[in-house]
Amino acid sequence: MAAGALAPTAARAAEDAQLVRNGGFEAGLDGWSCTAGSGAVTTSPVHGGTSALKATPAGSDNARCTQSVAVRPDSSYTLAGWVRGSYVHLGATGTGTADASTWTQSAPDWQRLTTTFRTGPATTSVTLHTHGWYGTGAYHADDLTLTGPGGDPVQLPAAPTSVTAGTPTSTTVPLTWPAVPGATGYTVYRDGAKALSTSAPSATVTGLAAATAYRFEVTATNSAGESPKSAAVTASTAPGGPTDPPPGGGLPAHALVGYLHAGFANGSGYTRMADVPDSWDVINLAFGEPTSVTSGDIRFALCPKTECPNVETPAEFKAAIRAKQAAGKKVLISIGGQNGQVQLASTAARDAFVASVSKIIDEYGLDGLDIDFEGHSLSLNTGDTDFRNPTTPVITHLIAAVKTLKAKYGPGFTLTMAPETFFVQLGYQFYGSGPWGGQDPRAGAYLPVIHALRDDLTLLHVQDYNSGPIMGLDNQYHSMGGADFHIAMTDMLLTGFPVAGDAQRFFPALRPEQVAIGLPATPHAGNGHTPPAEVTKALNCLTRKTDCGSYQTHGSWPALRGLMSWSINWDRFGGGEFARNFDAYRWS
Repeated sequence: MAAGALAPTAARAAEDAQLVRNGGFEAGLDGWSCTAGSGAVTTSPVHGGTSALKATPAGSDNARCTQSVAVRPDSSYTLAGWVRGSYVHLGATGTGTADASTWTQSAPDWQRLTTTFRTGPATTSVTLHTHGWYGTGAYHADDLTLTGPGGDPVQLPAAPTSVTAGTPTSTTVPLTWPAVPGATGYTVYRDGAKALSTSAPSATVTGLAAATAYRFEVTATNSAGESPKSAAVTASTAPGGPTDPPPGGGLPAHALVGYLHAGFANGSGYTRMADVPDSWDVINLAFGEPTSVTSGDIRFALCPKTECPNVETPAEFKAAIRAKQAAGKKVLISIGGQNGQVQLASTAARDAFVASVSKIIDEYGLDGLDIDFEGHSLSLNTGDTDFRNPTTPVITHLIAAVKTLKAKYGPGFTLTMAPETFFVQLGYQFYGSGPWGGQDPRAGAYLPVIHALRDDLTLLHVQDYNSGPIMGLDNQYHSMGGADFHIAMTDMLLTGFPVAGDAQRFFPALRPEQVAIGLPATPHAGNGHTPPAEVTKALNCLTRKTDCGSYQTHGSWPALRGLMSWSINWDRFGGGEFARNFDAYRWS
């Protein structure tokens, strides 16, 4: 019996292997990827052989070097390595259980770090990492090993299937396709020539000629190589010319969006429409609110004079709107806000919403609608698990109502949305109440609305404030208040992501001209105020891929539309710092 009990252990030991590729860095950085060019190979000091890794943190980059390794599900592993330096970390992520990490505060000479982990029931690869710490000097690492059962050899991925072209503009064609198992990236070909590479199963091909047919093919890639090409899909760009609706809903290439406290006063004071500074390209009137949560009947009125002594008359307000529009500005009615809960739970509420919002737009001569549903306005019913085919009435009725308004007012209708991160980016981890129930049913609840209206949507500006930590595409949590949060949250929108981790339910990327970053104008305006220097870093990273810190984006997007702020009133209260920083930014 004792001998029989030992046999499986001996068999497992025989299967164990050293799985790290180039763990001694004798082949340079082959197999390793280091953030922001922070890694290099040195010949002194070394622990073994002739080479070691030297990685140098700089600014907000912690010199993180990573390698993906194939493993087996439900298996035990030991990660070890030798390091020198201060605050050197060694670990593994994506284990399917608890991620592993170990570190040393100070290692003036070579010190061995070791940690263990067990993979989850579906885990076939993990990412190993070593990194230093912000503001410290270079660290060294050598002879890194991962011991345990080797995973199956990486297979060449299959060719993508069902490549679909979305609605083209005169210069762009959006493409989507189902995720390919085992793929780590994709390459898009235009008329046989490589057009772009992406890590997501979606892409927008830009720089195209108007009224022209193009042929697109897609391949899947991983460490084994590139798959055959998909079946070709043909799409024609829209005609160009002076009769076309202006791209981006008539907004400038880079726009500043702000909310105007038109219906109430608070600590920032009341700002008359005529006094809104010219920096603001889109002015959202805050707020249209329902007569009751479920009525769908939206009302808007100027701030009472008892509350706002300097409020203008309705006639003056309307004249000021016309003057702003003559200067090229857009003025929208924003529905909802913190106190305006709107639940279109019935067809009667849907129809009342359309009728009452139309009445406000017509009375004030507005350019469109901003949807700022917060709190408990949007929530997914149990069993509603696919954002592409929602069944919850408050979701489907909202989509139908907005499509009706868009059809009524035509292509010039400006549609914007200002959801909180809880309703959008949190959907990367959690969607609704989940497959087994028990989760917050509001998680990710904006995703079906955004997806259904993406061809009608002028601008999405998620509120990167009043938010808890949110997991980004690097599977790390990011917290508001600095450039990193805006970089990670915006990268998710411009790259796309699997909803609730399901690769078969992938939320496709938005076009960069559809995306702006939402921030508080001052520390008084909301939790998560970001200093101007950090705002500039975020814009630099997203448009130029510089100043990115430790987060590596999945692309760069010079056409990113701009910034949104809560609010115009708070920015004036703060001396106009937010708008000045936007005006001073050089986009190219």
